[in-house]
Amino acid sequence: LGIAWAIASIPPFLMAGSRMFVAGVILTAWAASRGAVRPSAREMRSCAILGLLMLCVGNGAVTFAELTSASGRVALIVAMTPVWFVLIEWLRPGGTRPTGLVVTGLLTGATGVALLVGPDAFGGSSAAVVTGELVVLAGTLSWAAGSMLARHTPLPQSSALASGLQMLWAGLFLATFGLLRGEWTALDVAHITTRSWVGVVWLVLFPSLIGYSAYTWILKVSTPAKVGTYAYVNPVVAVALGWAFANEPVTGRMLAAAAVIVAGVALITWGKSVRAAAATDEVLEAEHA
Repeated sequence: LGIAWAIASIPPFLMAGSRMFVAGVILTAWAASRGAVRPSAREMRSCAILGLLMLCVGNGAVTFAELTSASGRVALIVAMTPVWFVLIEWLRPGGTRPTGLVVTGLLTGATGVALLVGPDAFGGSSAAVVTGELVVLAGTLSWAAGSMLARHTPLPQSSALASGLQMLWAGLFLATFGLLRGEWTALDVAHITTRSWVGVVWLVLFPSLIGYSAYTWILKVSTPAKVGTYAYVNPVVAVALGWAFANEPVTGRMLAAAAVIVAGVALITWGKSVRAAAATDEVLEAEHA
């Protein structure tokens, strides 16, 4: 919802880039004041790569899609992120093959997205809408790839510093892309609405400074299955907020798609938790023997 408000009168990628850069400056300065160790060249490179994958491509795709699609619909597609977690884990060298329960969840989630987007693709909706929503789907893959990489790449010990540097890089990437698209010619500061300013401030404070910092931290201390549970909540909250504050329509098909997608995510997470519990039991039994 914050993105939808912000880009109503601000060019999308300049908005996304400035929002990320400002949040990155604040968080990096705060981490430095707390005595964070200066990052090495390898850690800085990792932050640049993660900023590109997650915040530039992943979040940039959401910003792009909301030019033509309601925020609630976009959030439902973003809920597919745990599907990519499973597929990446399966396909990587030495990865883990999903259980039957997880595969069922994958198919269920894909069915939900097909229910949401598919009829529009073949039912006369504008090409821009369908393209935007397919871009979001690709963006969720980039976000998942970055999240998985974050668990295996050198990062600053300070989670706040790591998050701040990723935002700084993403801000530079997004703003540069916006300038290359010629968005500066459409930027008219005098005509930015109060609602757009509220959207930008909200995006800096809550999704960036608080939300992304929490996400970066939990990636280090928890399992992908538990991290993926955030996808239960996001689409429901986004659809409700879009309906309540932006007059976005909530159709029966959207509600059905939301239920199917969330059910798919639940099956994936449950299946991975069952496997993890079984593995723990095997280790305990071996140690006991």
